[in-house]
Amino acid sequence: MPHSPVLLWFRRDLRLDDHPALAAALASGRPVIPVFVLDPETEALGAAAKWRLGEGLAVFAQALAARGARLILRRGPALEVLRALVTETGAAAIYWSRLYDPAAQARDSAVKTALREAGIEARSFAGHLLFEPWDIETQSGGPYRVYTPFWRALRSRPVSAAVRMPDELRPVTYWPASDNLEGFGLGAAMNRGAAVLARFARPAGEAAALDRLASFLDAGIDAYAERRDLPGAAGTSGLSEHLSLGEIGPRRIWHAALRRWDEGAAGAEQFLKEIVWREFAWHLFFHFPRLDRENWRAGWEEFPWRGDSPEAELWRRGMTGEPFVDAAMREMYVTGTMHNRARMIAASYLTKHLLTDWRVGLAWFADCLTDWDPAANAMGWQWVAGSGPDAAPYFRIFNPETQAEKFDKSGGYRSKFIYGWRGSRAPEAEAFFEAVPRAWGLDPTKSVPARHLALETGRARALEAYAGLTR
Repeated sequence: MPHSPVLLWFRRDLRLDDHPALAAALASGRPVIPVFVLDPETEALGAAAKWRLGEGLAVFAQALAARGARLILRRGPALEVLRALVTETGAAAIYWSRLYDPAAQARDSAVKTALREAGIEARSFAGHLLFEPWDIETQSGGPYRVYTPFWRALRSRPVSAAVRMPDELRPVTYWPASDNLEGFGLGAAMNRGAAVLARFARPAGEAAALDRLASFLDAGIDAYAERRDLPGAAGTSGLSEHLSLGEIGPRRIWHAALRRWDEGAAGAEQFLKEIVWREFAWHLFFHFPRLDRENWRAGWEEFPWRGDSPEAELWRRGMTGEPFVDAAMREMYVTGTMHNRARMIAASYLTKHLLTDWRVGLAWFADCLTDWDPAANAMGWQWVAGSGPDAAPYFRIFNPETQAEKFDKSGGYRSKFIYGWRGSRAPEAEAFFEAVPRAWGLDPTKSVPARHLALETGRARALEAYAGLTR
């Protein structure tokens, strides 16, 4: 049926540039109906990630409208919704971009099997990563477990060229009904924090992502290796949210950064390595699908992790009395993101000084990060905790005080997010108290808490626990 439409099922790929599934749908010569399904798997997203998804969908719908298309929104189990759309539109094919977390794989496999059994063409495409997780193997044929050889293996392979953004989409003669985005209530779980995120979060959408990439390559990449660890400086690309929702493709970033490396940009190699770090996280998550639930290293189930506790609650609220840790936690609440150096310090403090199970922190980040990525979140927490692949050794316990002296020497980062610290009245620091639940009862006049735990006490306790594990 040459004129029957293709349903293009969008998920974490809210873009038109470098979109292999879209390119294949257009190459078929058939009309394309863009579809987004708010299914149970998507409903399970954390509060901030779901809010950010709503922002991204709104911008993406506008981009489609500018090209004569519409984004059809539906709510319900994916297979049920897609079957209904096939009936309504006469579509004979459904295309989508592959995802690799366990829940998405299970859903997509069931959808593909059922559709094909019903005589519907169901095809999935690459696009979320530079390479499929099974494409890069060790010489013995298994998955990589260490980052450096993975980087070398990937670097030796050519990355295919990015696909150009289409100027327009072939229109359909009939558009099915769409749900209303506001009716999805994607920001509802944020409560009053949604208004704060709207003020301080970065702009959503593909155009914003491409602009950020161009700006970073022009003005930031040369100093990236030196400035990426300074949370008070604009030293990173700021692309993590866009990558998480697929508002920009990794191949587009890779080739643009590779050109700057060839031109001699000093920080380009380090930036490319960070792109590959994301790739490595997904490689591991695909091959070890319980990475977000179980200790990756054997024997770590015997480690005396503490569960949730009042101390962990102080950490969540940014009230530990460690300014670097508290600034990090408040940054996340106000902006939806957290600088990577700050993530390491906050995670180390929770898992080592407070001896708290890394899964407690993983769950909080999943609820509060607008750039939440299931693979990067899991690998990052296990890396810091000492239980994961390529892990920081457990005896490497980040000291928040000395880390602040090294990476926030002027105190600019801490002042930006801790109201009252060194007299700070920064807008971001004040906004924290607008964003947090009223039930927390936080008072700006008591914003700078006393240190809850002596750092040496926490360090000694952590090392003692680790010694018991290795005996």
